[in-house]
Amino acid sequence: MAFQIDGFDVDRFVRETLAEDLGQGLPGGGRDVTSESVIPADARFSGVMDTRDAIHVAGLPVAAAFFRALDPQMTVEILVDEGAQVGAGTDLMRLEGNARAMLTAERSALNTVQHLSGIATMVADYVRAMANPDCTLLDTRKTIPGLRHLEKYAVRMGGGANHRMGLWDAAMIKDNHVLVAGSVAAAVRRAVDAGVADIICEVDRIDQIEPALDAGATRLLLDNMEPETLREAVALVAGRVPTEASGGINLDTIAAKAAMGVDYVSVGRLTQSAPAADIGLDFTPL
Repeated sequence: MAFQIDGFDVDRFVRETLAEDLGQGLPGGGRDVTSESVIPADARFSGVMDTRDAIHVAGLPVAAAFFRALDPQMTVEILVDEGAQVGAGTDLMRLEGNARAMLTAERSALNTVQHLSGIATMVADYVRAMANPDCTLLDTRKTIPGLRHLEKYAVRMGGGANHRMGLWDAAMIKDNHVLVAGSVAAAVRRAVDAGVADIICEVDRIDQIEPALDAGATRLLLDNMEPETLREAVALVAGRVPTEASGGINLDTIAAKAAMGVDYVSVGRLTQSAPAADIGLDFTPL
């Protein structure tokens, strides 16, 4: 079955990424000048992509699409499943095909797998540190423009779940919305009156909880609260809506905050700050 991510056009992403790297539309652009000048047109390579880090894998089908876009006859063998945890030195993919096509697609393919596997690996680290099967780790909208669907896919491959996909699928009422509306309750009521089904309301004080709930919030984001305050907030909510801890959460603090009874913990750095995984690709002339 073809690789698919809802809302994401893999073929378009591959096409536009390669066009950017090749300089299509620019003076002198539209070609890989190094490969064209050094590598014979009929030369063939075999290649092995491997990881130098222990990682959770994400993005290999996208990498394969880069190679096949330039050589539809290229043999591509993906050796590990998406989301798999593998050790350093693991082979991830084998390739055989046109040498120029491999060299031209190499960096785009590697960049994608390195970035997505880096995210998946960081997510897995946070899930492990949280050590709480009753609490779900969420990402945020802190994604690189144009890469949101891929990055949120990588979060799922690491064992996390997705918050809102964007501005369209749930309301999230934050301090600036409250500032304009006049109060938490007024802001939530406006969303209710507009017919919004899912209304997440950010609160940073205990006294905002009841007004938000009374107005119709369907989830509370408990922002920048210390663990004991989170415990008090969760007790006050008493299961009426799901609760989410957010703000100032890192590997050292996530377990304590998750243990206060919240349903979710959201962490922006999962997509904003994950380091790239060290993944390479070695070629052999045929």
